[in-house]
Amino acid sequence: RKEEELDSKDAIILHQFSRPRNGVPSLSPFCLKMETYLRMADLPYQNYCDGKLSPQGKMPWIEYNHKKVSGTEFIIDFLEEKLGVNLNKHLGPHERAVSRAVTKMVEEHLYWTLAYCQWVENLHETQKMVSLFGPFSDLLKWIFCHLTKGIVKREMYGHGIGRFSEEEMYTLMEKDMRTLAGLLGDKKYIMGSTVSTVDATVFGHLAQAMWTLPGTRPERLIKGELINLAMYCERIRRKFWPEWHHDDDNTLYESEESSEASKTYSPLQDFSFYSRTETFDEEGNSISQTPDTDYTGHSLFDSDVDMDEYRDHEQCK
Repeated sequence: RKEEELDSKDAIILHQFSRPRNGVPSLSPFCLKMETYLRMADLPYQNYCDGKLSPQGKMPWIEYNHKKVSGTEFIIDFLEEKLGVNLNKHLGPHERAVSRAVTKMVEEHLYWTLAYCQWVENLHETQKMVSLFGPFSDLLKWIFCHLTKGIVKREMYGHGIGRFSEEEMYTLMEKDMRTLAGLLGDKKYIMGSTVSTVDATVFGHLAQAMWTLPGTRPERLIKGELINLAMYCERIRRKFWPEWHHDDDNTLYESEESSEASKTYSPLQDFSFYSRTETFDEEGNSISQTPDTDYTGHSLFDSDVDMDEYRDHEQCK
């Protein structure tokens, strides 16, 4: 099809992969990280899920004032410089150092073990989630997924982690996840009571274990022994992704003030404009939002996601 000419003057255009079929925003932890960061930083953006790679062959990437930037770390640095946003301004030097160390552990180590689970061991389930359309979509999905499997295995071998056995790789994955659980503890976010950049990174990766790897060891671990990570993911999903509805949702996560209207979700769109702090009603009147309310105006306090109640619910299962 003929490509649209996008005008990025004073607008953030986010390029990423198409939305998967299971309602999760992205099967790529880096795409999910970047879009979550934009929502956390309260930056309106134009979402463009065209699958077109950046000039460096990277995904995701952005355009802003006709400037193209790829690589999530460079994108965040660019936005901080151009727009003056900074999710880490409340952190001290030691906390910033810890935050960066955690980010590198997740992106350079945990990422590969989750990618192995997603694109090698659990490929048959991932293939069901990939969104491709057309008369040969099933064949194209099979080809795409098996090509991706080969790429992941080759890159993991080059990285070095792919030279270990499957059991050894999962041992490394569990160590990383337990480290995150220990660091989080009973805090609201990784670095305390206020969200920071590292939360976008951690959420983008742990969300894959939560919602894209059914029946696998990462999912059993995060929803079982490391339940604080599951509650952390739920907390971020409900606060920054009000339209992201999952089939496993139930009344356990609903506040007492929730009504039937609050359970009506808008589907995630491939090509859309998103602004978190301001929406419009059917008559075009502006509706203000606060960071602790969803798009219906209902509260999203931590009490809506109670850890003890969740443990009791899991034991009943």
